[in-house]
Amino acid sequence: MRAIRWRDRFRYWFDNTMSKGTPALIGWLGLASAVLIVTVASLALLLAPGDTDENGHWAGVLWRSLLRTLDAGTMGDDQGSAPFLALMLTATVGGLLIVSALIGVLTTGLEAKLEELRKGRSRIVERDHTVILGWSDQVFTVIAELMEANQSRRRSCVAILADCDKVEMEDALRARVGDTGRTRVVCRHGNPLKVADLELVSPATARSIVVLAPPVDDPDTHVIKVLLSLGTRGWSEPRPHVVAAVQDSANLPAARLAGGPAAHVIDADDIAIRLIVQSHRQSGLSQVCTDLLDFKGHEFYMRAEPGLVGTTYGDALLAYELGIPVGLRRDGAALLNPPMDTVISADDEMIVLAEDDLLIRLGSDRPAVVEEAIEVVHPRIPEPGRTLLLGWNHRAPKIIRLLDEFVEAGSELTIAGLCEDPRDGLGTLRNLTVGFVYGDDTARGFLESLDVGSYQHVVVLSDEAFDPHLADARTLVTLLHLRDMEDRLGDPYSIVSEINDDANREVAQVTKADDFVVSAKLISLMLTQLSENRYLYDVFFDLLDPAGSEIYLKPAADYLTPGVTANFATVIEAGRRRGETPIGYRLMERFHQPPGYGVVLNPDKAAPLTLSADDRVIVIAED
Repeated sequence: MRAIRWRDRFRYWFDNTMSKGTPALIGWLGLASAVLIVTVASLALLLAPGDTDENGHWAGVLWRSLLRTLDAGTMGDDQGSAPFLALMLTATVGGLLIVSALIGVLTTGLEAKLEELRKGRSRIVERDHTVILGWSDQVFTVIAELMEANQSRRRSCVAILADCDKVEMEDALRARVGDTGRTRVVCRHGNPLKVADLELVSPATARSIVVLAPPVDDPDTHVIKVLLSLGTRGWSEPRPHVVAAVQDSANLPAARLAGGPAAHVIDADDIAIRLIVQSHRQSGLSQVCTDLLDFKGHEFYMRAEPGLVGTTYGDALLAYELGIPVGLRRDGAALLNPPMDTVISADDEMIVLAEDDLLIRLGSDRPAVVEEAIEVVHPRIPEPGRTLLLGWNHRAPKIIRLLDEFVEAGSELTIAGLCEDPRDGLGTLRNLTVGFVYGDDTARGFLESLDVGSYQHVVVLSDEAFDPHLADARTLVTLLHLRDMEDRLGDPYSIVSEINDDANREVAQVTKADDFVVSAKLISLMLTQLSENRYLYDVFFDLLDPAGSEIYLKPAADYLTPGVTANFATVIEAGRRRGETPIGYRLMERFHQPPGYGVVLNPDKAAPLTLSADDRVIVIAED
């Protein structure tokens, strides 16, 4: 075996030292400076002893050598013998080389550190913050809503971890969200699938974790992997709750299994389907849901009310000066619109609709009820209806099957679009008779051939055969044709449309469709609400479950005599007598006026109110 020479050992040691980066380089340059300074001072003492005595002997020359090494201009005033001046010149030239190298090393090290900071690879030190894992257009809605939710907090933080450039994320947030106010947003570059990268956003000390699906071909797989990554991490108690959404209902069981008991995974596909079907039955539901989920408006809060213990739920409806009860939280479950004779117990929490939890308070006096304004309702006999479905996507079969559960027997549905006849894949339907017409629903001639005026409801779906933005553009063209035809026919049908991008909704308002379902925004709002209060999951689930109490927009004439001035307390009393919980109303004259589109939630109970026959009362009811 060949012996290892000491020079090879020294070179190996030197290489390892230099590989340690900027600190090692600075150390070597400092050592070279010290050697140069001591050498020059020692040689001056030997070669020019006279000049050395004049300059303070060895210590003084050592000081002068140090000054010349650091500053070349110091040598300009030197006097002495030729050896002394030559040594000072040597110190100056050596100092120039060393200082230049030091400046280069410091510059390179500083640039490397700035580049490291730009990449966002440092660990944050926060507590009680919200963590967002992933990056998509949903992040802007989530951040904007968290800003509103954190208005009452002195200090709040949102940490985003995504496999994107940190600077690009920050620039996008500034452009789309703007000033975040009291909420500080911190971006970190990393892969949420890696446990080591998760530590960059301190998930163990977070209040909640929101998992967003990235804009890829199979987003659900990514969400499930992130949930598994969170599950493999060791957690201390209390563990932050996790919220996520899957796009395909078939992936829901796997996602919930991956997330475990600490995660709430919502079915985005199912929510969009239910909203489309229920909006088809009652126009304006999507806007009501948006207002309920939006932190800028009114939200659901849960609070214990010792002052209401022993009273019935029906009596509690008018007990609040600000806020409207919508149900009870009992034994960990939400009971929305329970029977009016349900007695409130000490362990119950009231579920209250209010603008802010700080504004909820019981009233000392109950507002007066105008008895003569309460309308006596005569039962209506449901009749079969006709619905036109324009466009096709993967949700359409589920929409049709769910619609079949709600409509009366003998109802008709016509599918029209650029797709193959889908009727063979619908299975057995009990109440619907389904027809199909092939054609381009953006063509005016094709729409006129469908005799649109013979339908009571029109549903326009986003066509997945096109890019989402192009699909929205095609939807807009279809809506313009339908609105023009409706104006000529005299308003015979309602129009419910599915929009991919909420930014296109303002443009689509010119079509004056009765309702727009923007499922991506609604899912973002719901994720944000659940990140702030995990117990709201049961509330939202019940509102969208056909088996329980749901949100309905019913004719105002069922509650108040049209044109008679009363107040909202009278509407609540009229709803109580029907076993319903009124939470607001929608004015027809402001039906198409943003931002509220005529929806008024949690109004002043005592303020004068006059509703017309075309207005709607928003209630939570069984049917």
